[in-house]
Amino acid sequence: MLLLLLLRRNASSGPHHFIISSSSPGVFKVQVVHGWLLNMLPKCIDFYTVQDSLLYSRAFWVSKSLIAWNVEAGNGPCYLYASVTADLFVADNGIQGYDSKIELQGGDIGLPQCVIEKFPHIRHYKAFNLPPDLDVESLLKCQLAVAIFSSDGKCSSATGLQLPGVLDDLFSYCGPLGAVFSSETISLHLWAPTAQGVHAFIYKDLSLSDPSEIVQLKGQNGVWSAKVPRDWEGYYYVYEVSVYHPSTLQIEKCIVNDPYARGLSADGQRTLLVDLDSDLFKPEGWDNLADEKPHLLSFADISIYELHIRDFSANDFTVHPELRGGYLAFTLQDSAGMLHMKRLASAGLTHVHLLPTFHFGGVDDERHKWKDVDRQLLESLPPDSDQQQAHITAIQDEDGYNWGYNPVLWGVPKGSYASDANGSCRTLEFRKMVQALNRVGLRVVLDVVYNHLHASGPFDKNSVLDKIVPGYYLRSDIDGFIEHSTCTNNTASEHFMVERLILDDLLCWAVHYKVDGFRFDLMGHIMKRSMVKAKSMLQSLSMEKNGVDGSKIYIYGEGWDFGEVAKNGRGINASQFNLSGTGIGSFNDRIRDAMLGGSPFGHPLQQGFVTGLSLEPNGHDHGDKSAAELMLAVSKDHIQVGMAANLRDFVLTTFDGQEVKGSEVLTHDGVPVAYALWPTETINYVSAHDNETLFDIVSLKTPKDISLDDRCRMNHLATSMVALSQGIPFFHAGDEMLRSKSLDRDSYNSGDWFNRLDFSYNSNNWGIGLPPREKNERNWPLIQPRLADPDFKPHKSEIVAAVESFLTFLQIRYSSPLFRLRTANAVQERVKFHNTGPSWIPGVIVMSIEDGYEGVPGLTQMDECYSFVVVIFNACPTEVLFSSPVLRARTLQLHPMQLRSSDDIVKKSKYEASSGCFTVPARTSSVFVESRDA
Repeated sequence: MLLLLLLRRNASSGPHHFIISSSSPGVFKVQVVHGWLLNMLPKCIDFYTVQDSLLYSRAFWVSKSLIAWNVEAGNGPCYLYASVTADLFVADNGIQGYDSKIELQGGDIGLPQCVIEKFPHIRHYKAFNLPPDLDVESLLKCQLAVAIFSSDGKCSSATGLQLPGVLDDLFSYCGPLGAVFSSETISLHLWAPTAQGVHAFIYKDLSLSDPSEIVQLKGQNGVWSAKVPRDWEGYYYVYEVSVYHPSTLQIEKCIVNDPYARGLSADGQRTLLVDLDSDLFKPEGWDNLADEKPHLLSFADISIYELHIRDFSANDFTVHPELRGGYLAFTLQDSAGMLHMKRLASAGLTHVHLLPTFHFGGVDDERHKWKDVDRQLLESLPPDSDQQQAHITAIQDEDGYNWGYNPVLWGVPKGSYASDANGSCRTLEFRKMVQALNRVGLRVVLDVVYNHLHASGPFDKNSVLDKIVPGYYLRSDIDGFIEHSTCTNNTASEHFMVERLILDDLLCWAVHYKVDGFRFDLMGHIMKRSMVKAKSMLQSLSMEKNGVDGSKIYIYGEGWDFGEVAKNGRGINASQFNLSGTGIGSFNDRIRDAMLGGSPFGHPLQQGFVTGLSLEPNGHDHGDKSAAELMLAVSKDHIQVGMAANLRDFVLTTFDGQEVKGSEVLTHDGVPVAYALWPTETINYVSAHDNETLFDIVSLKTPKDISLDDRCRMNHLATSMVALSQGIPFFHAGDEMLRSKSLDRDSYNSGDWFNRLDFSYNSNNWGIGLPPREKNERNWPLIQPRLADPDFKPHKSEIVAAVESFLTFLQIRYSSPLFRLRTANAVQERVKFHNTGPSWIPGVIVMSIEDGYEGVPGLTQMDECYSFVVVIFNACPTEVLFSSPVLRARTLQLHPMQLRSSDDIVKKSKYEASSGCFTVPARTSSVFVESRDA
């Protein structure tokens, strides 16, 4: 009998094909079939799934003495089997092909609490005990399986094992890893407790196809080590790791980079032996950069600008062609892009968040291999044509563009942004970029992607960790298959050495590259414990010991709670609610959705507070008039909670007159809006690299017949609400320039064409063709008429006005510490919302911030200039008048920045002290201040 099983064990390495052969009844042997052999097999062979076979790993070796398995013990015995040569196969009478067979005891009681805490998803499994004198270290290098038998001696169930628990129990390691340089030698260290052997292939020159030297590493307590001469610095190496791999059921010889690599050859083919402490790789003045860092008194003073390295200069013609799209473009002080960055910094912006800069897949490191499009041809096509996207997508995997969320090696700068991807050039140029941004007043945040890896398995060239300790670094489901809820190859920070690798990587970037913060992609898929350790470690860095001030390093991320980690499914994860009180920031999607309408996953025409909900219907079915008005009122409450830093205990009056805490205001699905305990735990934003740009979403959701000027003012209104909120404001690069991606909702691989930034302000990139089909075709009927309409496209004057508006609101934020309150208590005492309760004026938010007076009991004085601030956000299409008795008899005037601004409309804002009446023009944010000199 010959059967063929097709099993897709992971998305990145494709299907694995197995021949299952039988030489006698009930005896099966499983072997991997390579694609070429598969094609030679008869086409009549059936495909089917073998239950309870070694293709699955449904038992968990959770500690030295315990295996967990979800089976009933019955009256028969249970055995652990091991094969050094991976020859195990299932037969009726059990598992055959073994070198060792160990009887297990128990199976009739549950797991101890310590195991349940580490593995909550198997809390109902049964405990099987191993003999105390077992040579576990040797067994873990084998193919392993367990089988349980019925009372009549037949095998009732068999499966492979998942090993992270026992590996953590026995081999958690805190010693040196990677290449460690001393005055005389270089020491290599690799953690690989399941490996049967490890060799280092050394290459003196990249041109060599065969290694110059082969060094055998010696294993001890799970760590393989060797010493090589110090003068090998500058050489390259890879490891050959002989290890059992559960995805093939074989012992594989995996060629792999060092997971602690600090340098690489182009495309990560080999690891570079590089000493980051060498002066050769430091720009002039690098060791003193910490003393030059822009001043940062408190995390509450932070504002963040999210930017992709390639977007910054790929289309900047004031940058030399060889430097465009790379690290060194940031060192050109007079380029259009850097002049723009200086303007932002002068207005108060503190941090630039760079999208992934580590070694990622999807972009070749060597520029001469990139394909390009005929830009003149694309510019000649109609603004609503589908031809531009066809040309872009035809080369999208062969050009120089990708956001970079395809991590291969976390600890090395990406080579495609360097002038030479080989050698140490990327290290020097990355440092020059950080230095240049710091010197214009901007701190640097790195986007780190520790939640998943680009590849897995023993064969993929981009697979690293899964080649070294298969089944450990990546999170598995209960069947032993890799979880993919992040997108692919989820990592498992609940495992000790995964967490350690993350911490070590952060330390490297903070100390050796002097970065100032970290944004964690899909942070909710990382354990809270890991994030808290990361924060503590970074904060402990000092100028004296480490050359950096760790107390100024801020961390934040995406606290979404979904997939296998949802509701603490794999331990307490770093979700929005779990992080309260840690001081770690998370993105506030509530204020984004309330302002814009719906969510990125809802109907694209769902309107929000800023985009015309109830006030300017766009034809989408929002229910009847009362339903739309209710949605608008609810949105206002969500925004007000967000503007109060999304604080859990902030007390406010809702649209229906109830006095409630922020945590008692609920989303449509019953989830509390507020979760933060500190203002700096909230990142307020309306747009980011994901989904449409702010200008695009406003253009999509608003009625087609409103004017371009109205849409621009909505854009300004949205950015102003973020800029003047408590908490930390976050802006997508180009929000301030009406940036468009031609309505592309996911431009991760849409090339320079759809991701263009124009710092000359001549174009915002609107109307450059229909966005790529893959993620946008469903919305093309909505998109096409808008792109075709010339009245949607801004001119330079509108773009310049948007930039001026953005700078004005940044300047206002930094004109008073009242916009940057540091504690929840300060926000509760000083921030009030006035247009509340059933009689509220729809479309208007009124916020006041109060200061104290020196020497007067009550609030302490914070602001030397202003004693009271009132901000009115008018989203209505008409001028509004708002009166409040508690705001009478003030000496309020329009903020000096707005009086001096180029926005003539905002200058029509008025305040009448006798009645407490404010007049605010349509779609305008007006800031009134009470000067202490008045």
